[in-house]
Amino acid sequence: MLFKLKKESFVRIYKDTGYIVNKFNFADRIMDQSGALFLSALSREPKPIEELVKLIVQNFVDADINEITKDAIDFFTVLENEGFIVSGETEYEIETKDKGFLYSKLLGIPGYQNIALSQPDVDTQTYLVEQFKKNPQLMSFHIELTSRCNERCVHCYIPHENKIHDIDPALFYDVLNQCKEMGVLDITFSGGEPMIHPEFCSFLRKAKKLDFAVGVLTNLTLLNDEIIETLKEGALSSVNVSLYSMNPEIHDSITKLPGSFIKTQAAILKLIDNNIPVQINCPIMKQNKSSFLDVLKWGHEHKCRVLTDYVMMARYDHSTDNLDNRLSPDEVGDVVMDIMNNDIVYQNRVLSPLFQSTSDRDISDDIICGVCITSLAMVANGNIYPCSGWQEYVAGNVSETPLNQIWNDSPKIKYLRSLRRKDFPKCLSCQDKNFCVLCMAHNSNEAPDGDIFKINEHFCKAAAINHKIAVDWKAKQRGKL
Repeated sequence: MLFKLKKESFVRIYKDTGYIVNKFNFADRIMDQSGALFLSALSREPKPIEELVKLIVQNFVDADINEITKDAIDFFTVLENEGFIVSGETEYEIETKDKGFLYSKLLGIPGYQNIALSQPDVDTQTYLVEQFKKNPQLMSFHIELTSRCNERCVHCYIPHENKIHDIDPALFYDVLNQCKEMGVLDITFSGGEPMIHPEFCSFLRKAKKLDFAVGVLTNLTLLNDEIIETLKEGALSSVNVSLYSMNPEIHDSITKLPGSFIKTQAAILKLIDNNIPVQINCPIMKQNKSSFLDVLKWGHEHKCRVLTDYVMMARYDHSTDNLDNRLSPDEVGDVVMDIMNNDIVYQNRVLSPLFQSTSDRDISDDIICGVCITSLAMVANGNIYPCSGWQEYVAGNVSETPLNQIWNDSPKIKYLRSLRRKDFPKCLSCQDKNFCVLCMAHNSNEAPDGDIFKINEHFCKAAAINHKIAVDWKAKQRGKL
């Protein structure tokens, strides 16, 4: 019997913890030290069980090979049943089973998603963050391939005058190799518009060769046949594309690029035709507050996940004129009501027994988010930041200092790691905290002095509105029973 990782599955071993994830069915699992040893034997090439057992047994003293074989078969059978790996008697049989992502095989719509509700549930990612709280592990790295962009979106957090740099290929390849040595799993390509970079396809091939789970943030207006073929080579986490409205005039009024809607919509359909996973991002602002639901519906019809977001970020240089496009509190209420009445996934979460559940667990020592604990970002000039939107907070530059050294020794990174929920007492005690995402970058960008502790009242008002609408809607549904 032969076993191999599925095209869309990835394995990482972090000290005594094994981690396996399937990027297409949104499933992942954490293994203990013994499970990690079994996981580490798997690869993208089919291997007979005998070869896998030889690799595993080296890690056990006085191991009974027959017992290890039985355990291995049981272990791999469970992983196959959960969709992480495939098995077969021949390589041909395995390749026949391992087709990768296919829209035609989706049993249902992955579902709408929105940031309206911050779930308190402890999931795998939360567990990993807790595990790495004391011993941080870089898992996700965001790379800006270029700050140049062919669109001029009215809400963008990057000042347009700064959109002038391409990453040097030598720097890119050096950083990518450093990420591999550090055990990074997810690599995100962004911009600007990443497809502007003349080496985009070469960069993508290299990232896949190093077995990263690659995501791309793009407007898709520059998609061509070469890029499509490169995207199809190996597993891709997703292509994340912004689509603001199904009305071309509204979409183009946001991007400031005439004809961008037609190009973006056509490109999404091309990716779907080529079985390349697409997630649609639909930030909601004044221009599209009355038409964003059409994007959700269109994405639903084409089996694409759609992420909506009405929380707009100020520019990282603290200029806030882009926030002129942000929804007022009353408009937030209208939008949340639309989401509440139309988003089935959100409705199910609100109806869940876990909704508004209370816990005696003290969260005061919880970290704020995963930045500098499991994630980091870099822009085209080599500067390292906590996240892509917080580019004033420079923690180092990889042209001058190795990434691993920045990760371990940067005073700025160490400071952010030291912060806990208790350092934001207003948010810690807030009754609306499950309807808001505490974000230091949002705070810093919007505060004239960059103060991360200065909570903007707009977010507080939006959370309170969201909370009330969800509670009232749930009560109304109960009344219908």
